[in-house]
Amino acid sequence: MHITDVTVELVDLPAQPAFRWRRGLPGSEGPGVGGILRIETDEGLRGEAHTRRGVILADLVDRRIRDDLLGRDAFHRELLWHRLWELDRIEELPIYVLGLVDVALWDLAGKAAGLPVHTLLGTYRDAIPAYASTATFPSVEEYLDVADQCLQSGFTAIKLHAWGDAREDAQLCQKLRTHVGPDVRLMYDGSAAFDLADAVYLGRALSEAGYMWYEEPMREFSITAYQRLAERVDIPLLVAETSDGAHMNVADFIASGAAGCVRTSAHYKAGITGAMRVAHLAESFLLRAEVHGAGIVNAHLCMAIPNTTYYESFIYTNPIVREATVGPDGMVRAPEAPGIGWGQSGW
Repeated sequence: MHITDVTVELVDLPAQPAFRWRRGLPGSEGPGVGGILRIETDEGLRGEAHTRRGVILADLVDRRIRDDLLGRDAFHRELLWHRLWELDRIEELPIYVLGLVDVALWDLAGKAAGLPVHTLLGTYRDAIPAYASTATFPSVEEYLDVADQCLQSGFTAIKLHAWGDAREDAQLCQKLRTHVGPDVRLMYDGSAAFDLADAVYLGRALSEAGYMWYEEPMREFSITAYQRLAERVDIPLLVAETSDGAHMNVADFIASGAAGCVRTSAHYKAGITGAMRVAHLAESFLLRAEVHGAGIVNAHLCMAIPNTTYYESFIYTNPIVREATVGPDGMVRAPEAPGIGWGQSGW
């Protein structure tokens, strides 16, 4: 099955629901131009991948990617994954662009086989619990209200994106623990807000409050800084979310002793192929590989990766709106359509 064309359809996207991330970071995006990557084959099958970064994707497909893919066998995903890393040496491709090509190739393979992608990967489970991953809200009181709504709607775990002030965030995290009691799984995501000293202060507060993980407290350029943090706090550090290099960079985090668990995803780890590399690498060290982000592609990963524990479901607003694919029992079920299942009911 050989590739005959690679195209990007630009599509107008509406504004996202209004929300904020931590202080210093932009929140919801206004109207934009998304893109649908399509890889066509001589057997009439088409693989797709979707992005909010349509203009960037279209430029790179036109200048670098299309000519390298034309005529190649679409089943040779390993070869094509490595080809994109070769192109990255020249272009410094955004890692999500490598991922989009890989996702489209997996979509093709699933359609050719008549099977969901998680089945091709080797399904481990057919359902997984979701945790409520909050946006940033103005006050402690609103966070507690949102937490109550999340638990009432079926979620059994909550992750906070807070303000990015170590003292204020520590107080919020401890008050939330007191509010929900000892049995609710809680996590915290720092969105890279801190230097080492503040990361240590907050990490100790999270440990006292019994949080499950401490995610990206600092930018991930300095593995040494994470190594120092891991030496000073007891809570597991969830690392390597936004760092480039897929499994290669994750390996250095693990080798340094900084990784309590690692992040994997199609977006930041160069597609499904890269995400599975990271998951298997982590498993070889008896570490968890927690899937980052929502959406149908990451749902396939959640069903195929044994050493992951939750699906991440975002809560942007108050009153909360539960993602349609999260059931009233807080579970996400495996996609059933062949390939990725773009447009499948509920996704």
